[in-house]
Amino acid sequence: MEDIRTIDARRPVRRIPAVAGAALLAAMTAAQVASGLQPRSVALVGLVVVLLAGCAVSFTAAAASPSSAAAAFGAAAAVGFAAEWIGTRTGFPFGEYGYTGVLWPQVDGVPVVVALAWAGMGLAAYAVAPGQGWVRILSGAVALTAWDLFLDPQMLRLGAWAWAGPGVYRGVPLSNFAGWLLVSALLMAVIHAVAGRRVAGSAGLLCLYTVMTVMETIGFAAVFEPRDPFVAIVGGVPMGVFAVLAWTCRRYRRGGADD
Repeated sequence: MEDIRTIDARRPVRRIPAVAGAALLAAMTAAQVASGLQPRSVALVGLVVVLLAGCAVSFTAAAASPSSAAAAFGAAAAVGFAAEWIGTRTGFPFGEYGYTGVLWPQVDGVPVVVALAWAGMGLAAYAVAPGQGWVRILSGAVALTAWDLFLDPQMLRLGAWAWAGPGVYRGVPLSNFAGWLLVSALLMAVIHAVAGRRVAGSAGLLCLYTVMTVMETIGFAAVFEPRDPFVAIVGGVPMGVFAVLAWTCRRYRRGGADD
């Protein structure tokens, strides 16, 4: 058992990234509101992703450690970038698609913010996922894929990428979501190996996932033009279920203890 003095000494260190995460979350929310009011503003979309990534890293550092947060985020970003690099060249595992020049900067045809988004929301999805071990890895993959029910329609509106052929879900082929499940499972396994249960149930990462759920749902239901209540429901319901379950489990299993 760890010495109580050692644990107490860690608390101020953990508070610093937690406060930073809260500040970045507030900034991300403000940027997302501005982006929703000006949905064609590419710069604001990029800013939202950068703030999301910083928020996720900060909250992970508060739950685990700065080194674990950097390692988990870096590994997840690498997985996301590799999947996109392979996908744009082979059509596997998402289907035939390609990026336009809307999102920048790009590395070998893959926008940097895309890799940051995979990693940032990947950490949040792992935190809200129920279960342990392989159950958490698989449920985390579903939690992250649920976010793409919002992301793909939004980015297609923006013209960030284009599919080779029409898809059944707002222009998105079903193969895309099968690919997301596969890549998300790999990403969850990486996060599990690097950060493990220290990240599970993190209050900060749960807040991040919840805020993204609420903002995207409101955006499609009432803000974006044209509005799309169908996407708001299809994306909002599964993400909302994961968020509610995560907060409920945290309340009863940890008694609301601070991360």
